[in-house]
Amino acid sequence: MRFSLLPNQTVFFDLLEESSANLKQASTELLDLMENYENVEEKVAKIKQSEKKGDDIIHQIMTELHKAFITPLDREDIAILGERLDDVVDCIEEAARYMIEYQIDKSTANAKHLSLIITFCADVIVKSMKLLKLRGSKLQQLLPLKDKLNELEDEADRVTSQAMAELFNSYQAIDIIKWKEVYGQLEGATDRCEEIGAILEGIVIKHG
Repeated sequence: MRFSLLPNQTVFFDLLEESSANLKQASTELLDLMENYENVEEKVAKIKQSEKKGDDIIHQIMTELHKAFITPLDREDIAILGERLDDVVDCIEEAARYMIEYQIDKSTANAKHLSLIITFCADVIVKSMKLLKLRGSKLQQLLPLKDKLNELEDEADRVTSQAMAELFNSYQAIDIIKWKEVYGQLEGATDRCEEIGAILEGIVIKHG
């Protein structure tokens, strides 16, 4: 394997931006699935394509990390950022896939709300990845975005709690099991987004 002492310093930023754009695409597709619950198999297949693209991007990130001797950020931060971005898309894909596998015939208001929150998280993350290449005190611009991810995750927790209460009050046992899995993946997506915020805060502390 050929190592580069002076690697292309933009490659990691470019790949992280590409991953965040793919996350935004997947979140948009998820929201469309939940809000317009028709042509479900076709929509889930599109989300699967986004998940596959995410896998390809994280593979590229890891390959570049193995090739590079010097990286613009700590290599551990680059790796875990790439992994968490991929994790969010994985959660989205699993939630969408469960809608088919569990033969769920319609969406719910809470599923739509959680999906909307995920798109808001994706918007924040896209902005964050564009700021990563800044230097010094300019990196402080990431902190309000980290705070926003925390707020969105808190909102998702509230919606999930409400959704679970409705399940146990109004649904049959089999449907409770199905929706508990779907809601778990949707909430998991927002949890991973909050973790991205924590990683960004760490980068600010180290480099800002």
